[in-house]
Amino acid sequence: MATIIDGKAIAARIRQEISRDVTTLKANGITPGLAVVLVGEDPASKVYVSMKEKACADVGIFSDEHKLPANTTEADLLALIDRLNNDPRIHGILVQLPLPKQINAEKVLEAISPNKDADGFHPYNVGRLMIGKPTFQPCTPYGVMVMLKETGIDLAGKEVVVVGRSNIVGKPVALMCLQQNATVTICHSRTKDLAAKVGQADVVIAAVGQPEMIKGSWIKEGAVVIDVGVNRVGEKKLVGDVEYGAAAERASAITPVPGGVGPMTITMLLYNTVESAKKR
Repeated sequence: MATIIDGKAIAARIRQEISRDVTTLKANGITPGLAVVLVGEDPASKVYVSMKEKACADVGIFSDEHKLPANTTEADLLALIDRLNNDPRIHGILVQLPLPKQINAEKVLEAISPNKDADGFHPYNVGRLMIGKPTFQPCTPYGVMVMLKETGIDLAGKEVVVVGRSNIVGKPVALMCLQQNATVTICHSRTKDLAAKVGQADVVIAAVGQPEMIKGSWIKEGAVVIDVGVNRVGEKKLVGDVEYGAAAERASAITPVPGGVGPMTITMLLYNTVESAKKR
């Protein structure tokens, strides 16, 4: 039976370190500041933003919330980002996705100063990750890498299969694993015989957003399973992209849903914001 990789516990340890760094910065006259911009009333986004606000308060980061109506124009949002780019109190800027259809998300993300890009989505920071010299790294894949390190899982020489090719998780986590000397395969909706590909993996990272799409029987005995997916099934039940029960019987270690990767995402957002404050 697999060891459970406790994301909550790992996140709590890292947040203690972040809190100590914030205390040191404040003693030197610097209060790290994170601006969070929410456009519209998307329920999941509202919950996520409130979690970020609480997390900032817990570690002593100044949280600057901007909650805008769904009919906000692209020009108004870009003007707000420009003000935040030039606000010395702000060290990290996060624009919650998705955005309403009248706003070009790519244009908005490119407008954020790379030096305040707490989410790690700006093309400059993506490019630095690509060449192996990262500055601010995307929070969810960064959290995955920290979890693996904290659990003592060495990726060097391992076969890593990433299921999902999004810009937010799949592609960046594949690059991060490559930098740790893993042999990486990226699978997606057009991959032939996905079960066979997954079955070869020493480490499976699932990030497709499809409930229990990856069957437990596909997992190689002793593999490590990192499940990034969070899918709502029915009224209250949350499940990952991996069939958890069956996978846990075969894997050596596995992340639960919830309580696995999720807590790490917000933790790395806090980390990026504090690192930005240190640099400034």
